[in-house]
Amino acid sequence: MTERAPNPPRRPRAVDVAAAAEVSTATVSRVFNNPEKVAPAIRDRVLSAARAMGWMPHAAGSALARRRTSIVGAVIPTLDNEIFAAQVGAMQTAFAERGITLLLSCFNYSQDQAFSDVQAMLARGVEGLAIVGESHKPDLFAVIAARAIPYVVTYSHRPDSPHACVGFDNQEAFERLTRRLLDLGHRDFGVIIQPTADNDRVQARLRGIRAALAEQGLAIRPQRLFEGAWSIDFGRRSLRAMLEAAVRSGPRPTAIICGNDHLAIGAVLEAQAMGLRVPEDLSITGFDDLAISRHVAPPLTTLHIDNREIGRLAADYLLARLDGLDPPPPPPLLPDLIERGTTGPAPAA
Repeated sequence: MTERAPNPPRRPRAVDVAAAAEVSTATVSRVFNNPEKVAPAIRDRVLSAARAMGWMPHAAGSALARRRTSIVGAVIPTLDNEIFAAQVGAMQTAFAERGITLLLSCFNYSQDQAFSDVQAMLARGVEGLAIVGESHKPDLFAVIAARAIPYVVTYSHRPDSPHACVGFDNQEAFERLTRRLLDLGHRDFGVIIQPTADNDRVQARLRGIRAALAEQGLAIRPQRLFEGAWSIDFGRRSLRAMLEAAVRSGPRPTAIICGNDHLAIGAVLEAQAMGLRVPEDLSITGFDDLAISRHVAPPLTTLHIDNREIGRLAADYLLARLDGLDPPPPPPLLPDLIERGTTGPAPAA
């Protein structure tokens, strides 16, 4: 008589994790879906029990058994800006070659939206994530860690970051840009920049400007710093307000550093509308090197970053992690300073 083969071991379930961690199954669910609602000590206990059992929640049914869904997520602020579209396009190409589907989230610079979108992606079984920036709710990275999937932060790069990063040092880039304007003799600066709240990249750029000015004993006057929407219109309105204030309290700035090319193009247009010559009376710089920036008159001085390369490197890193490797994150990219027609020596006093 043939002996019956022993039943295969039962896969661990949430109830087993709950028993091992001495919590309820509802608490196990909260740890993985709403970690901010669980005390850190209890959360750590549940995660330790889940790791020991090799258990991971998943909404993808049979894909859980295989631990493969062939889905990766990209979390970006917006598709209105071509720089993020370039990153996504490069990632899409790299993942498609491996038969992996890319899910996309646009969180519109809202931390709450980013957190909600990441939770939704995890529920759909993404195997990896690429997330723009570090300025997110701490629980966003905690919930990713709870699922034990690889992720990478794009467009940020700092030596002490706890995250794998693919991007560039925003502070260093703007320090270098500001020093170039200082070398041209400029000492009176204005800044038009995107909102710094919840945006680590913009915060770093502003720190870079301030650090370079401080080296020369200079600073940004409060009335010369404008934060707002990254649009041509805001660039125009900000420059007009800045120069009209200078008429009352002087002196007029000779160089305007803008947080992106849209703002800089707006500043150039408004300066010309006010009868100023660019760069003879006023130097203006941007960031991103958008396609239109070389076609405005005069062509825009800006910092160029290879956005497709950021997407490609992010995809390569995640693919290596999905293959079971543990590669180091790539070194930071170095933005190129593209000097065109909107910068020149400071005008004589």
